[in-house]
Amino acid sequence: MRTARVFVILVLASLPAVAWQETGGEGGRHFSRLKQIHPGNVKQLELAWEYQHGDLERLSAARQLQTSFQVTPIKLPAAAGGHLAICTPLSRVVALNPATGAERWAYDPKIELGDARPILCRGVSYWEDESVAADQVCRHRLFLASYDRRLIALDSLSGELCREFGHEGIVDLHPADANYPRQEVTSPSPPAVVNGVLVVGSGVMDFAKARAPAGTVYALDAHSGRRRWSFQPLSVADQAVSGAANVWAPISVDAERDLIFLPTSAPSADYYGVERPGDNRHANSLVALRASTGKVVWSFQAVHHDLWDYDLPAQPILADIPWQGETVPAVIQLTKQGFIFALNRETGEPVWPIEERVVSGNGLPGDAVAPTQPWPTWVAPLLPQSLEPDQAWGFTPWDRGRCRDLLEGTRHEGLFTPITEDYTLLLPGSLGGPNWGGAAVDTRRQLLMVNYSTVPARARLVLRNPDDTAGSVAIEGYHWTMRMSGTPYDMEVGMLVSPFGVPCTPPPWGKLAALDLRTGKLRWDIALGSVHNMGPVSVPFHINWGTPTLGGGVATASGLLFIAATTDKTFRAYAVESGEMLWHASLPADGLATPMSYASGGRQFVVIAAGGHHMFAERARADSLMAFALPEVER
Repeated sequence: MRTARVFVILVLASLPAVAWQETGGEGGRHFSRLKQIHPGNVKQLELAWEYQHGDLERLSAARQLQTSFQVTPIKLPAAAGGHLAICTPLSRVVALNPATGAERWAYDPKIELGDARPILCRGVSYWEDESVAADQVCRHRLFLASYDRRLIALDSLSGELCREFGHEGIVDLHPADANYPRQEVTSPSPPAVVNGVLVVGSGVMDFAKARAPAGTVYALDAHSGRRRWSFQPLSVADQAVSGAANVWAPISVDAERDLIFLPTSAPSADYYGVERPGDNRHANSLVALRASTGKVVWSFQAVHHDLWDYDLPAQPILADIPWQGETVPAVIQLTKQGFIFALNRETGEPVWPIEERVVSGNGLPGDAVAPTQPWPTWVAPLLPQSLEPDQAWGFTPWDRGRCRDLLEGTRHEGLFTPITEDYTLLLPGSLGGPNWGGAAVDTRRQLLMVNYSTVPARARLVLRNPDDTAGSVAIEGYHWTMRMSGTPYDMEVGMLVSPFGVPCTPPPWGKLAALDLRTGKLRWDIALGSVHNMGPVSVPFHINWGTPTLGGGVATASGLLFIAATTDKTFRAYAVESGEMLWHASLPADGLATPMSYASGGRQFVVIAAGGHHMFAERARADSLMAFALPEVER
């Protein structure tokens, strides 16, 4: 017995001092080197602590339904306080004891909310300022890009503002001469820090305007807050008629190469392109900039002249991957369409082959629809490219027939069919496929693990009264109406579901797959999520047909993948080699966030934000950050 206890103590003491100090972990790989939790003991995981942020109590019932708790924490090094650092939906920054979840300090920026945009914050960033003496305030800094577009620098030890940064610790990113209200641009993702340069994107309000605010990327000096450079994805000509093409997903950095990687979004108006001819570069692109200067090093456009809201939704992944007998420094980019691109991160040249394929040109009169779109050929798309009426699915012959009728009344000429005044199939819809949860990469096993949705949508453009120029977005369940100011049209779009509210396509409706980076083939591809409370009647047992997914997973060196991301209030662990589910736990609300793993006090923890999501307004809300660990052992 004594020998066993000594062995356990040695194992605990040998946990590496791993600090998850940036969004998505190192290189955006969503990977932890920790091994204490492994396939042999993961079934013993239990809830170690739960922290409730309390923001929901500060909001009206209506605004609670527009709120999402999507944060991925970061774990700071000991010199920076060793905290677990998070932001809440209201952009409050909180430092937690990583072993107990107890709050150490909190900073409230008292954001200006407005009344239109979903409320969320996906994380904060950390930087050590080596120009500040070790015993001085703000050598260790946390950066928050707040919901209302302020960039805030805090001392990580105390939560005090870093007064030498900007104006008393704050830089206001809302232009003084802006011709749009502050609430039209938010900051959903944390800024990136590389070689003393702080880089921040933005979330521009989708759909409502043809002339949306510009998706400008700003870079500031991380010490002083002084502007270093800015980057505008759209050309001057495009900006005259359009906007957006912003960077709302997390940014990745390669400090050694002085590079930052920007996944840009669609130009405005998202579904109407008549007034913005051409490819609209650098929209829908992976853009590599020189971090020190902001100059474009290379760019790859994943969607030409976007008409489908096919943003690049996920953080670029930096990984060294095998190709034709060599190891290549690559950047891997997921798309909503279910494509996986791999490019040389130094040159932008494709690692895996890409070809331009002819696509449907049957769009609106006067729209210069792109004749071809880029298509990876080595790795097959995650999603199917067609859906026929005889593939309609339903619980009963009646709802299956209604789905078949919907499909028969919907035009579809393959992926990238332009949306017109007739109902058009979107496969996938603008939620994807993969989305902002990204993927986890285990470079030793050369596996990429990604969750994705398979539910299609259908959409049409509706002419409206020319005197009605207001823009707005309305969400009702799985259906949206966008009044696109500056265009002749409203946009109607909704998930393709039966009268029971269940997808018209055969399950699974959400999946989890592992791609072998050595072969380009899927090692496994399984259903993710249970639909036991998704249909007309809830049942007391799981039905593993997969659910739409938002959020991502984290892989560990021991061979596990932890993921929630489903609409069934469940957190799961899978064996990365086989896809076998090894453990699951119930959550108070859907965990539509990306988890992370860290070590503290000799224990490995896996933590997930469980709060629900504004896209599923009828579902439960919570404000819980939940940490799971193995039972404590006798020391």
